[in-house]
Amino acid sequence: MPDQPIAQPAELTIAARFDLERTRIAYEQLMMSWIRTATSLITFGFSIYKFFQLDNPGNPRIYVWIGPRSFAMSLVVIGLGALALATWEYRGNIRVLKAQYPKAPGSLAGLVAALISVLGIVAFAAMVFRQ
Repeated sequence: MPDQPIAQPAELTIAARFDLERTRIAYEQLMMSWIRTATSLITFGFSIYKFFQLDNPGNPRIYVWIGPRSFAMSLVVIGLGALALATWEYRGNIRVLKAQYPKAPGSLAGLVAALISVLGIVAFAAMVFRQ
């Protein structure tokens, strides 16, 4: 039936636009919280690694269960994993929001997450290759 008019998306009311904007801002705040958490884990792990590396460089200690190097590397991996999962969830949420509100502005949280991921990967590489 080609004679039927194509339905145009209805313009959002002001209240609906504000609701969507608040939702977008909440997603942004949640992502930035995850970025702060991941940054803390990565930097704390790298700091522990460097502290114990400088503590006694010529005489490595034997640890029974887990040593400071393994613990520090675990913190960095957990930080990177948390950031990856949070970014995946964030992108899915923003995709749903953009489907409902195509005029939603862009975000810098994804860029910040990518930069922190690079920082974490560099820290992890430094820990692996500089025993």
